[in-house]
Amino acid sequence: MHSSDRDRVVLAAVVFAVLFSQLLLYPGVGTLVEVLGADETASAFAATELDASMWFLVAEFAAYVAFVGVWGLASDVTGRRTPFIVAGALAGAVGYAALAAVPAIGSIPFEGVLALRVFQGAMTIGAFSLTMTMLMDLEGGHGRNMGAAGIAIGLGAALGAPIGGQLTELDPLAPLLGAAVLLVCVGALVTRVDDRTPDSRRTARALLEGVRRRPTLSIPYAFGFVDRLTAGFFALVGTLYFQEAFGIGPATTGLLLACFFGPFALLQYPMGALSDRIGRTIPIVVGSLCYGLGILAVGAAPSVATVAVAMVAVGVLGALVSPATMALVTDIAAESERGIAMAGFNVAGSLGFLGGFLVGGTVASTYGYDLAFLVVGSLEIVIALIAVPVFLRWSLGRNDHLDHGRI
Repeated sequence: MHSSDRDRVVLAAVVFAVLFSQLLLYPGVGTLVEVLGADETASAFAATELDASMWFLVAEFAAYVAFVGVWGLASDVTGRRTPFIVAGALAGAVGYAALAAVPAIGSIPFEGVLALRVFQGAMTIGAFSLTMTMLMDLEGGHGRNMGAAGIAIGLGAALGAPIGGQLTELDPLAPLLGAAVLLVCVGALVTRVDDRTPDSRRTARALLEGVRRRPTLSIPYAFGFVDRLTAGFFALVGTLYFQEAFGIGPATTGLLLACFFGPFALLQYPMGALSDRIGRTIPIVVGSLCYGLGILAVGAAPSVATVAVAMVAVGVLGALVSPATMALVTDIAAESERGIAMAGFNVAGSLGFLGGFLVGGTVASTYGYDLAFLVVGSLEIVIALIAVPVFLRWSLGRNDHLDHGRI
């Protein structure tokens, strides 16, 4: 096996482990926040189970937004990726373990739990974002490399959700302990990969200025934002909706989420390779339009069986969009700016997750689940329609692969 192929597999395994550990918590998040001290009489952040769950998830992604750029900039300035990934993974493991220890301590208010969650998120995002940047550094086609990242993300979510549901039913704290162990493994595994960070080093100001001069990055960032918004919506609102509307528990909820993440994961690599051949326009624009319609179908499905079918369809469409969007970042960014460019994409994605939690949670709490599905599905459709004129400026097919921001 060529060294790039071997490293692609190892790096994909690292991305998988980080996402798997994150998704372990989602199916039982309502039970988990209760065990961690969410109490409507003690915290303004925990007036209801939905509020406590929302703020627990928001805390992590707020930390992602605040710190992902710091990790990317530090990596590009120093010309190193591996040491930062190891540090982020091990510190993230400490954060998960500290959360698991909260019930034993027994005197930490829910605001303290959220502070620990912020620390854990700030560390974990470094390992995640810089591992994806190391995939960008590999040879072999941007679509293939981002397809490997996508299949790892999808598999991590697909397996993390159902396994997390099963672990929650055994012990609500088990997902936290499992996540801590996995991040320790991540810190060890990434040292097996060659650090291919470009040799050219630039100051932080020069790197930021270089990214600023590439406004075309706003296109994949916008799609990354709305795609992650839908994922955040399903992680919080979708989870609670499935349980309330159909009377199912965390284990079955995890299986429903897996109906999305299974095809989403398995089709990432071939869809990424497809975008290398036919270009990014069709997968991103057409895929996003259909993806939005699929979200509306999930909200309208009348039974668990039809929800499962709709979730599978949405997973297939998500697999079409995701690797092409990430590959577009690599197409546009200069080699020496990949760390900060991918950090920007992850900022947009983390803001999307936050939007999914906050917008979805607020609309669902105030106006009901039906309107929440309508709003989120419509956003996916609208962003695709807005982007059509921009993509039409780029030629269809093979010619819409961008070379460092050139249109």
